[in-house]
Amino acid sequence: MPTTPSFAAHASARWPLLAALAGREARIGAWFARRGRFSAGLYEFLRFGVKQGWACLFGGILLGLIIATRLWYPQHAALPRYDALVIASIVVQAALLGFRLETLEEAKVILVFHIVGTVMELFKTGTGSWHYPEANYLRLAGVPLFSGFMYAAVGSYIARVWRLFDFRFTRHPPLWALGLLSAAIYVNFFTDHFGLDLRWVLVAAAVVLFGRTTVYFKVWIVHRHMPLLLGLFLVALFIWFGENIGTGAGAWLYPHQVGSWTMVSPSKLTSWFLLMLISYTLVATAMARPLRTAVDHDAQRPALTRQGDPA
Repeated sequence: MPTTPSFAAHASARWPLLAALAGREARIGAWFARRGRFSAGLYEFLRFGVKQGWACLFGGILLGLIIATRLWYPQHAALPRYDALVIASIVVQAALLGFRLETLEEAKVILVFHIVGTVMELFKTGTGSWHYPEANYLRLAGVPLFSGFMYAAVGSYIARVWRLFDFRFTRHPPLWALGLLSAAIYVNFFTDHFGLDLRWVLVAAAVVLFGRTTVYFKVWIVHRHMPLLLGLFLVALFIWFGENIGTGAGAWLYPHQVGSWTMVSPSKLTSWFLLMLISYTLVATAMARPLRTAVDHDAQRPALTRQGDPA
């Protein structure tokens, strides 16, 4: 049986704002529980949504800023919109750390994703895969610096959701195998422009690695479970939704969207799924010791209940 990672024992220990709400939330949960299975199920569903919202905090704020600046930012302002997004993202990051709504470990993950994402952006914009239509000053080549924060938001989400839902695993692949797969995926993002696109081979490799992996996640009192592959795909799907919102707000555009906006092709889901695997590997590597603790090496079902966790 796996034991609970020490840093994940109480999410409120990582986010003090939750500690202030824990007692009140426990009373609300008890009120729903006393009113039968349907009420308890409804409360757990609502709790799942709230936790997911908290996990998406950085990404949600960034997407909100993209939409707001599209609707209300002055068109001829001295500070270009993209630069305003860079400054706003840094301010948000500092505020999250200052108010302890984000941990230092999460900020480190965000920094790594910012670097990885920016390098890929430099190549992809250089080959015309997409472009940023607005002029600005804070950029590398044709890439506004705010673009790295969009990749960072993915890493932030995975790190936060891992803690909030107290992830446990059965039959989890070793980190070295995930590292090799992720390296191959990252290289493929570059080589596909030269006629060597092995994405479906890489997807098949991911299915082999993760095909038997189950993730157990705690919404309220007990751990629920699902195939980890399905969870990664669902996250990729919501990133694709966010991409449609981002291109609709003019943050960046694909060639087919220049004349008038059209939906991003669903075929992009494979790219986002593969990017999710890189993201997951980076976060899992950052959490190497907790991951070893949370994996059941004998493939037995994890302990599904733990009392006293307010998150």
